[in-house]
Amino acid sequence: MSDVLRDEELAQALKKHPEWEISDSGKEIYRVVEFEEFTEAIDCVNDIAEIAEEAQHHPDIDIRYSKVTFRLTTHDEGGVTPADIEMAQRIDNLID
Repeated sequence: MSDVLRDEELAQALKKHPEWEISDSGKEIYRVVEFEEFTEAIDCVNDIAEIAEEAQHHPDIDIRYSKVTFRLTTHDEGGVTPADIEMAQRIDNLID
């Protein structure tokens, strides 16, 4: 049985995480964060790497100078699961 959230479940879950958006494919969620400086972006990514290791659930991270995009999906399940929503919350807690 798949833990992938249905469209309605995902939309409901993201009401608590307004900074996150659903990708066009519907198979991942993402958040873009802009920092004032490159070093701030890297510090944030390092902090998130630590919590991702603890949770054994890793976001895809794209760094473009001071702009960082975090993408979450559960690859084994082929979509967004409760584990992704939980990681989004942990990322939000560090950033906000």
